[in-house]
Amino acid sequence: MWNDVFQAIDEQYNQMVQTRRHLHQHPEVSFYEEETAQYIADTYERLGVPYEKNVGGNGVLATLKGGKPGKTVALRADFDALPIQEENDHLEFKSQNDGAMHACGHDGHTAALLGLAEALVPFQADLPGTVIFLHQHAEEYAPGGAKPIVKSGKLDHIDAVFGTHLWVNTPTNVIETAKGPFMAGADRFEITIQGKGGHGAQPHQTKDAIVIASQLVTSLQQVISRRVDPLKTAVLSVGTFEAGHTFNIIADSAKLTGTVRTFDPEVQQLIIEEMEKVIKGTCVGYDADYSFNYEKGYPPVVNHEAEAELILENAHEADSNLRTQEVEPVMAGEDFAYYLLDKPGAFYFTGAQIPDHYYPHHHPKFDFDEKAMNHAAKTLLQAYRSYQEKHHTS
Repeated sequence: MWNDVFQAIDEQYNQMVQTRRHLHQHPEVSFYEEETAQYIADTYERLGVPYEKNVGGNGVLATLKGGKPGKTVALRADFDALPIQEENDHLEFKSQNDGAMHACGHDGHTAALLGLAEALVPFQADLPGTVIFLHQHAEEYAPGGAKPIVKSGKLDHIDAVFGTHLWVNTPTNVIETAKGPFMAGADRFEITIQGKGGHGAQPHQTKDAIVIASQLVTSLQQVISRRVDPLKTAVLSVGTFEAGHTFNIIADSAKLTGTVRTFDPEVQQLIIEEMEKVIKGTCVGYDADYSFNYEKGYPPVVNHEAEAELILENAHEADSNLRTQEVEPVMAGEDFAYYLLDKPGAFYFTGAQIPDHYYPHHHPKFDFDEKAMNHAAKTLLQAYRSYQEKHHTS
């Protein structure tokens, strides 16, 4: 049966491309994915697969119960876009929604999972266990869609969960994952400095918020280099610096925002405490006031070893052209982490690089090799198959 299903996935490829391009033209940002969710639901309605809408928000869960005994396994794809103005003018399917773009591959994730569902339906009677097609909203923006879906209880009955991310940093025929920590916890912070503005010709009568904030940008880097154990992994990046309105006025306030990435909760807490000390000390020195807001975001993605091994050892059975490699963790974040806190499973990257058109994730010229959608669908099926075979009881 399995070879027939893999062949059926190949036959779905053109439909995957069509689906992906439709979604790419009509992106919806996190928490506003109503039309996308309806498109997904309409597909399952057409296939005759039972589904639920509005799970944890805009999530859609579809259930394909096989005719043979087995485990219940969820396969996840996210479907939200980013608030980015697309610059891929050469694409016929460029985003039609100003200020919104699928710049991370979620359109491809959705197309791959829908293609897999369409390929599997004719084989339902021979399928072991149950597949949950988990279409998740709002991955890009904390608090995200995964956490409320877990809290909804709709996944309490599953035995395992697998997911993949199309990854343009990796060649199209390569599958990557790690046994254990795979992606970092992703936090955000906001610092506001309140000084005293004044004339640019009389700085001695002011408390220059730009100078203070500039000092902070430099000093905060020492939290990582001089406070965190060098054998621990952590990143602190200031992403925005907002201050001032005109050339000859010293700004009375400034705002910094940024992100912290960690794998260890103790390191995370240390960074929060040390940031507070640096900010307070700097502002005391300049006689300025401040506010510091730190928001803990997604926890780290920590794969379960046995499930990650299923990916690494068996993905090539989905397609002989695929090869797998175990990689070091990356500092990007993913709310797939919440599923792994609750159930066994693994997350992995499906290579999707276009060699002559490389732009990173979240770039306004981002694009991916559409052939990778076929690999994503096949490896998700293989993960499901491998899990069923490993846990089969006669």
